[in-house]
Amino acid sequence: MSRAKILIVDDRPENLLVLESLLDDPGIELIKASSGNEALKKILDHDFALVLLDVQMPDMDGYEVAELMRGNRLTKNVPIIFVTAKHKEQTSIFKGYDSGAVDYLFKPLEPVILKSKVDVFLEMYHQKEELVAKTHELDRRLADLEELKTLLEKTNEQLTQLSRKDGLTGLLNRRSFDEIVEREWHRALRQQKPLSLLLVDIDCFKAYNDTYGHTMGDDALKAVADCLVTSARRSVDRVARYGGEEFIIILPDTDAYGAEVMAKRVCDEVYGLKIQHDQAATENTLTVSVGASTTLPRKELNLLDAIELADVKLYEAKSGGRNCWRSAELEDLDSLQKQSNAMPNQQNR
Repeated sequence: MSRAKILIVDDRPENLLVLESLLDDPGIELIKASSGNEALKKILDHDFALVLLDVQMPDMDGYEVAELMRGNRLTKNVPIIFVTAKHKEQTSIFKGYDSGAVDYLFKPLEPVILKSKVDVFLEMYHQKEELVAKTHELDRRLADLEELKTLLEKTNEQLTQLSRKDGLTGLLNRRSFDEIVEREWHRALRQQKPLSLLLVDIDCFKAYNDTYGHTMGDDALKAVADCLVTSARRSVDRVARYGGEEFIIILPDTDAYGAEVMAKRVCDEVYGLKIQHDQAATENTLTVSVGASTTLPRKELNLLDAIELADVKLYEAKSGGRNCWRSAELEDLDSLQKQSNAMPNQQNR
C-alpha cells in the first residue's frame, strides 16, 4: 500500500510544526504550504488523500482556496478539513461548508480528535486506491477474457473448417458435400433452375498405387484435386472428395450443355498434367473418367436419383475406354431404372 499524501496549509510556521508532530506516521507523507497560492500549485502536482487548510491567511484565505479547488475537475473531490481559531462560530462554519469543506478542526488542536478524523479520510483514500487497483485488474482480466474469446472463436472456426475438409486434398469432404448439395437441390427446386453433378474417377488408380506406391498415389490425388478446383471456375461451383479416388463437382444453375463443357474440360486438364502411369489404359498417362447428370428438380425426383444417374454415366465412360465423359438428363425415374440395369460391371476402374 502506498503512503498517503496529506497537504497541510498554514501561514504560520509554528502551526505547521505542530501539525507535523501530531501527524508523524510512516504511512503518511506530509507536504507543507505556507500560503493559498502555494497550496494550489502543490495540489495540482500531487494526489492528496486530504488537505488540512487554515482558514485565516493573508492574500488568499482558506475559503477562496477551497472554492478554487472545487472549481477544478482534478481537485474537486479532494477532501478538505478546515483548521480555524474561530471557535465554533456558526457563520464561519456554514461558510466553510458552502466553500467545500467536509469537516472542521478547531485550534488549539486536540491530538486524539485530529488523529481520529484524519484516520477516517486515510481509510477512505486507501479504499479508493484498492478499488482503483481492483478495477484495473478487472479491466485487465476482461481484456484477457476478450482475447481468449477471440482466440477460442478463431480456433472453433478452424476446427469447423477442418471438420468440413478432406485431410489429404483440402477439398470439401463427403459430409460437407452432402450438406451443400442438399441446399443446392432445394434452391434449384424453388427457382426451377437446372442442377448438374459431375462424378469424376481416376482411371486405373489401384494399378497406379500398386506400381508407384501410396505416397506417389497421394501426390497424384492432390494433383488431380487441385486440377478440378482450377477447372471449376465459378465461385458457386464446388468440388468435393467423394471417396477414395472419386470426386464430385456441384454445378448450380448449369444445363446439360454446360455440364458437358465442364466434363470435357476436366478430362482434358487432368490429361494435361502428364502424370506418368505405365499401367494406364491409354498413353501411359494418368487420366479420369467423368459421369455427368443434369436435373431440373421436381417433387417426384430426388437428389439420390441425380447422383445415381451421374454414377451410371461414369460407368459408361469407363466402359467406353476411359479418359472420356458421358452425360444425361434426369427426366423420369423409368429412364434412370433402364440405365441402371444396363450399367456395366467394372472391376478395375
